Amino acid sequence: MSHDSLTAGRATLRAGEAVPAREFADLRREMLLRGCKWDPQVGDEATLAPFPLLLARSAWRQLAAWTEQLARELMEAEAELLARPDLHRTLGVPARIRRALREAGGKNNAAPRILRFDFHPLVGGDWRISEVNSDVPGGFTEASTFPRLMAPQHPGAVPAGDPAAAWANALARCAGAGGVVALLAAPGHLEDQQIVAFLAKLLRDRGIVAHPAEPRLLRWRDGRAFLEAAWHRGPLDLVVRFFQAEWCATLPEECGRRHFFAGAVTPVANTGAAVLTENKRFPLAWPALRAPLTLWRELLPESRDPRHAPWPESDWLLKRAYSNTGDAVCHRAWMSPAAWRRVAWEARLLPRRWVAQRRFDTTPLATPRGPRFPCLGVYAIDGRACGIYARLGAGPVVNYEATDAAVLIEED
Repeated sequence: MSHDSLTAGRATLRAGEAVPAREFADLRREMLLRGCKWDPQVGDEATLAPFPLLLARSAWRQLAAWTEQLARELMEAEAELLARPDLHRTLGVPARIRRALREAGGKNNAAPRILRFDFHPLVGGDWRISEVNSDVPGGFTEASTFPRLMAPQHPGAVPAGDPAAAWANALARCAGAGGVVALLAAPGHLEDQQIVAFLAKLLRDRGIVAHPAEPRLLRWRDGRAFLEAAWHRGPLDLVVRFFQAEWCATLPEECGRRHFFAGAVTPVANTGAAVLTENKRFPLAWPALRAPLTLWRELLPESRDPRHAPWPESDWLLKRAYSNTGDAVCHRAWMSPAAWRRVAWEARLLPRRWVAQRRFDTTPLATPRGPRFPCLGVYAIDGRACGIYARLGAGPVVNYEATDAAVLIEED
């Protein structure tokens, strides 16, 4: 069985053949037991696609080059934004976080940095990005373990990289030999919990003492982080945060919430300054920045404050400034009338919590499960592209209901 492809110039993306059910059941079990993929099924829907996405090597080279340029431009803009507290209100940053960022005095910490840029193939063969996950990007086991397990089923195709190993290596170097690391995640958020469990396993393999913990167990003394848990009480060499930056503002004062943003001697990865660029209103600050953001302007759709955009029209949509997994990407045609009225009311009443963005039309990909809309999230760790987390949506918005797919690179 053959499937249609998506092309961008010489770049090609296509769905591969499905792995036979017996073999895929073994692979799925391996993901569950060794890859910490604890949610392989949501309701009646499997979250792992039994077929890979095959990306031409020339396409991977192009996406990797774009990712590295986008990362350079982003870091330059973020450093400038950190020194421009006058722009934080434009971005709709919560007041508590604005105060913490002012205390940073325009400085960022030296911890490793991971970013993930979400690319979408368009009708006509071009590409666009919808956002950058600069705060707490996940998807590591789906981008590392899953492609490694799928590759033997498709001879000649190889994984794009191993972002989980690259991230663990960067964190281990930062913590130092035998270092003690806390990996913070919110209780009850299964996706975050499985990420920190998987990452802790990789760090322990590298000789690091890794402790998954909730943020409320953290204490700070003179800018140094300490864990106050029953299983470990003592200083930390590194804090790894899978707890969203905007949530940090809700932590009790005794947890030292401001140290996620400013004044920390213990490195925090990712730095709380990510709250400035994770924000979907990030483009609204561009006119005031010296950073050129050349490729960003080319690949990100036009974005405006809701007060200055004709978003009720069909070629615009609304996004909440802080949102995840497509859960607040809103368009009249995709929602019930009542749900759209609630969104429109909030966007008019609280416009700083939203951004209006011009729509782009993505191309559905023919797969063994029918047409699906692909999103390729390309990682950059300290500026270097190192792998892809792919999701397939049943509709044009790739949200929490999307299926995870392994990406393999094949020769053109």
